[in-house]
Amino acid sequence: MKDLQKKFAYEFKNPALLEMAFVHRSFVNENRGVSEHNERLEFLGDAVLELITTEFLFKKFPAKPEGELTVLRSALVKGETLAEVAAELNFGKYLKLSKGEARSGGAEKPYLLANVFEAVIGAVYLDGGFGKAEKIIEKFLLPKLSRIIAEGGQFDAKSEFQELAQEKLAITPEYKVLSASGPDHAKIFEMGAFVGKDLFGRGKGASKQAAEQKAAEEALKKLK
Repeated sequence: MKDLQKKFAYEFKNPALLEMAFVHRSFVNENRGVSEHNERLEFLGDAVLELITTEFLFKKFPAKPEGELTVLRSALVKGETLAEVAAELNFGKYLKLSKGEARSGGAEKPYLLANVFEAVIGAVYLDGGFGKAEKIIEKFLLPKLSRIIAEGGQFDAKSEFQELAQEKLAITPEYKVLSASGPDHAKIFEMGAFVGKDLFGRGKGASKQAAEQKAAEEALKKLK
């Protein structure tokens, strides 16, 4: 992975951390000699990403209220944005998957790429500290903000649906799982957006959060 470290302009003291960031759970299930996968690093990287993007937005937009900063942060760290960066860095080339997951195109699945990006940030943080992780995020992720704003990518369907439902119906929407299919490492969720007992929208996604956004988009159209 020396070429990847050159892109980062950072050389790992413990390269095993970087390698672990690319090990998917499905690979461990098929390879008895491998016992660790990237989910713990992903958990850590998610927190590091959120803190760094929060501090960046806080300093960049001193006049914006908390609500607007939250929407911008969500747009920066959402799966689609992270997957875009991971694809540009060719992360799929390094990803270790089970044979079945690889055959199904796992190396190109956005949610897997987004998870790997979080895991890589977790690995960099453990190996080199906060400053090194911050430099990589500043170089590859934060420049996406100008395009996100220009294209309206900070739009948050869930937030708008909640505001509209509270304004028109005086009820806060809820989201419930309608179905879940597929193996544990590649589940597809269908979520429903409810206002009271009424189902206003359905949405599917590789995570509950992604499915909720899709459900909220459909619900918004109905409520409007």
